[in-house]
Amino acid sequence: MSDDSEIESEEDGLTYAEAGVDIDASEAATAALVGAVGEFEGDYAGLVDIGDQYLALATDGVGTKLLVAEAVDDYSTIGIDCLAMNVNDLVAEGIEPVAFVDYLAVDEPDDETAEAIGKGLREGASEAGVALVGGETAVLPDIIDGLDIAGACAGLAPKGALFPGEAKPGDAIVGWPSSGIHSNGLTLAREAATRDHEYTDPFPPDPERTIAEELLTPTRLYTDLLEPLRSHETHAAAHVTGGGWTNLTRMGERHYEITDPFPAQSVFEFVQSAGNVDDHEMHRTFNMGTGFVAALDPDEAEAVVEATEDGQIIGTVREGEGTVAIRGLELS
Repeated sequence: MSDDSEIESEEDGLTYAEAGVDIDASEAATAALVGAVGEFEGDYAGLVDIGDQYLALATDGVGTKLLVAEAVDDYSTIGIDCLAMNVNDLVAEGIEPVAFVDYLAVDEPDDETAEAIGKGLREGASEAGVALVGGETAVLPDIIDGLDIAGACAGLAPKGALFPGEAKPGDAIVGWPSSGIHSNGLTLAREAATRDHEYTDPFPPDPERTIAEELLTPTRLYTDLLEPLRSHETHAAAHVTGGGWTNLTRMGERHYEITDPFPAQSVFEFVQSAGNVDDHEMHRTFNMGTGFVAALDPDEAEAVVEATEDGQIIGTVREGEGTVAIRGLELS
């Protein structure tokens, strides 16, 4: 009986690929695109040499979080997400975001929706200290069903201010908490959340909020980390986005031993329980409570922790070949 139950549970458990997003296939497609275009400088953003500094450009969108917003007709935080997903990538390279443009594609114009998204963009830009310098709205009924939004962010960095991009064995890993699910893994989260619930149902860990409100919590902005990270010889940093904790390997092919991560917020516990998602899949898909990390010499790491509001040392960099150990898991 117990053996059969275990088999049934495993079969019923959701994965990101089964929900519709295959991370390995996505990475392969990205690699093919980059290979066809050619090599370019920068990991999270493309860099253009303009003399004594770099001009950086990053682009990203909100993804299927938009479908949650559409289901409950609440686009008030979507603009923040769009801006945050771009500016956080620039911060991960040591670049100061300076200007942002958005691209909104719709099947038909809707003033109220556009206004709600615009207010979110303005709120996020104000917090990040970024100028909104324009955008484009395209009406594409033959292509778009509903809407999609993406943006591009420009940043500047003196050449000596860029993070080297390679964590060193012996480095301490400093982390900062996320605000929740951010804007990655929503395909899996939506599938799990709607198995036995509606978006408008009370969120079980906090019945004062709905499930949609919890999923729509906006992505945290990490622009406030730029000055302290630049001031303390940061070797590398990573924005924990698609791919979850495997993003740490973008700091170099090392072994990242996470001994003291931030607790995962209740939204992750809900998604895991509702979708019967295993621990490995959760950590390879979501930020699980930690949204941004940096690798520095231990003394410098302590100084960064003291200089920021909620940073803490969460682990250590070891010799290795692109693996992350966290909560008894080995990710690669």
